[in-house]
Amino acid sequence: MTNMHKQTTDSIFAGKLLVKQDPHGYRFSIDAILLASHARPRKNERVLDLGTGCGIIPLMLAYRQPEITVFGVEIQAELARTAMANVKLNHLQHQITVLCRDLRELKPNSIGGPVDLVVCNPPYHKAQSGRINPDRQRAIARHELKVDLDDVLKAAKRMLRTAGRFVTIYTAERVAELFVQMRSHGIEPKSMRAIHGQLTVEAKLILIAGTKGAQPGTRLDPPLIIYGPNGEYTKEVQAMLMP
Repeated sequence: MTNMHKQTTDSIFAGKLLVKQDPHGYRFSIDAILLASHARPRKNERVLDLGTGCGIIPLMLAYRQPEITVFGVEIQAELARTAMANVKLNHLQHQITVLCRDLRELKPNSIGGPVDLVVCNPPYHKAQSGRINPDRQRAIARHELKVDLDDVLKAAKRMLRTAGRFVTIYTAERVAELFVQMRSHGIEPKSMRAIHGQLTVEAKLILIAGTKGAQPGTRLDPPLIIYGPNGEYTKEVQAMLMP
């Protein structure tokens, strides 16, 4: 078990949220911040985060929308324990429940029924592609070693109510695959936003939102630029780091 005193404590939302993390294992990145900012749960909704890691996305969503219920599912026991500790640290136990479970075995009755919104920051890379990180936590988060895109979408379809929403952030080079897989699982892509590190470089990531059982028709939103010419976060991204 991770010793909490060996973990770092980071803060976001101008110090309103504290997040303990393993200094050497998987740590949340800007991707989680972008995804949480685009998930936009509504009042009284039930939300599910697949592969919650340290719990960063449920923490952000629950803090911003105090009248939602969030479930975070994490297959790695050590990360699940960290997520549970972070929920307690921020006094959000009344809103967030963390389950150490394999998302492939998750069923609606595991959490008292279907959800309105599923969010997921899945592994971007196929198991056999690129260099696998020697750190097991980071490797599982980045490569499809435990779950792949098909597993994520099967779980989303199972857990969502009809007309429920699915929001994900994914690598741009696999966008065609993501669209095909979403549609094959009955989740219609409804909006897409390209994420560029800077205005003049190609998009490396995309944000996609879909709706279970919806009619075809996809909106292409304005691009999201992470860094300005000065190398600092753009105003839009800076606003995402605030409560």
